[in-house]
Amino acid sequence: MSLIKFEIFRTVIESGTLSKAAETLKLTQSAVSHAIASLENELGFTLLIRNRTGVILTENGSKMLAYIEEMLKLNEQMMQEAAKINGIETGVVRIGTIPSVSIQWIPSIIKQFREAFPLIDLKLYEGNYDEITQWIMDGKIDFGFLSLPASKSFETIPIKNDPLHCIVPDTHPLFHHEKIQFKNLDNEPFIMPKSTIDNDVRRILKKHKITPHIQYEIAEDQAIISMVQNGLGISILPSMILYRLPENVRAIPLESNDYRSIGIGATSFTHISPSARKLVEFIQKLFQE
Repeated sequence: MSLIKFEIFRTVIESGTLSKAAETLKLTQSAVSHAIASLENELGFTLLIRNRTGVILTENGSKMLAYIEEMLKLNEQMMQEAAKINGIETGVVRIGTIPSVSIQWIPSIIKQFREAFPLIDLKLYEGNYDEITQWIMDGKIDFGFLSLPASKSFETIPIKNDPLHCIVPDTHPLFHHEKIQFKNLDNEPFIMPKSTIDNDVRRILKKHKITPHIQYEIAEDQAIISMVQNGLGISILPSMILYRLPENVRAIPLESNDYRSIGIGATSFTHISPSARKLVEFIQKLFQE
């Protein structure tokens, strides 16, 4: 079995369709289909179910994907180590990122890192904390941005504290307050974030023994802001998300200056690839300056 077939198989899963995988790999769809069929023939069972919308992993395919991810990861580490021995900084680093980090930090990180290490490619996988945690565990990514504390099975590096603010519309009595006291939130109509931030919000509400009246649970940050703007409740969001607030919505600090701690996590920073280690060190240096 060749690593090329493994790479094609992984790309098909990531792309969702044979045609998109072929486009990504710059191959014909026929070549991609042949590679998958050949791999299935060598293993002796079906890996993918093909339908009109794309492909679905079979149960056996899911089991094989874990091994294939690990073999491709080890091969990438070996090639990077060989390049390092030869004095060349090259390779591919796969990063898990949450939406706010993708918007606020990732463009600058990529731009500056590419200038320093032009032969190292970065691949981004955007998701919520649960997805990034699973991707790290599965070996799909080298490391990911997470809210700390993260899984005890990970090694983590704190990067930055992101203050949490209460957002209120101009029709709300709290609009002109300089700080929000938690007692003001008790039984208040509340829009609970249901995405990468909900654990942090629930944690601080529990910490301060506050039980707001949850009207809605919304995953999309901008939808939460829009609902607050229309007087449907108030909410708590991190400052990194609050960069495009409407004029009639105000972000007010909390009395206890609570925050979410954003860091990066990996199964082991000692055993990640040389290129991934370079990027981790680069990110640490950026946020220490």
